Amino acid sequence: MVIWLTGLSGAGKTTIAEAMIDVLKPNMPQLVLVDGDVIRELFGASLGYEEPARREQIGRLQRLSGWLARQGQTVIVAALYAHSDLLAWNRENLPGYFEVYVNAPMDLLRERDSKGLYAGADSGQIPNVVGVDIPWHAPQQSDMVIDAGRIEPPSDVAMRIVRQIPHLAVALDPESAR
Repeated sequence: MVIWLTGLSGAGKTTIAEAMIDVLKPNMPQLVLVDGDVIRELFGASLGYEEPARREQIGRLQRLSGWLARQGQTVIVAALYAHSDLLAWNRENLPGYFEVYVNAPMDLLRERDSKGLYAGADSGQIPNVVGVDIPWHAPQQSDMVIDAGRIEPPSDVAMRIVRQIPHLAVALDPESAR
């Protein structure tokens, strides 16, 4: 199974994914987090941030998560770049695919801006920022949409996602599956 969280930078994808790991890992040792930023680092940060490089990065995440899922791992992916053809590929090729769109308005993202991406893009110092000078293609067929503007603890958001996926909900209370 692959749970794919997507949204713009600063929306909370990684925070939610990590909260899901915290909630599920005690009863699901086969759970793996594939975070786009971490995978970029693991591959030696050899890719740039222009749109073709972002597509290649998503390809890496797709292939890795599919490979892990086919080995029986439950994979949670946190990935920024979304495009309808990439998300359609996920739906057709990733086992048990469940897509979560972490939707955040740009004003909230600019306010959070923990990495300084939006300020850097606005000043012209950081190019290739998705949602600023690279178009953001918001998912149109997500299985679940999270409103990142709603103030709630990441653990609560994680629980809402987990409860929507029967395979994961059982992991919260393995006794109930008997």
